[in-house]
Amino acid sequence: MTLNEVRVGETVKVLKINGEGATKRRLMDMGLVKNVEVYVRKVAPLGDPIEVKIRGYELSLRKADAAMIEVI
Repeated sequence: MTLNEVRVGETVKVLKINGEGATKRRLMDMGLVKNVEVYVRKVAPLGDPIEVKIRGYELSLRKADAAMIEVI
């Protein structure tokens, strides 16, 4: 399952970040690394962006970026 498929109010754990180069590095720099817990706080009315809470701060992710993050 990927982060963009998680429902609002659920907490998941990051397994892996797919992708390469600058995009993957940017996601990792924002704190999205293996085994970190992510709480899906809300989703915009049209589904993009997704707001998550990670390590005590809120983060908005594009749906395309969230699709690269595998979670359990």
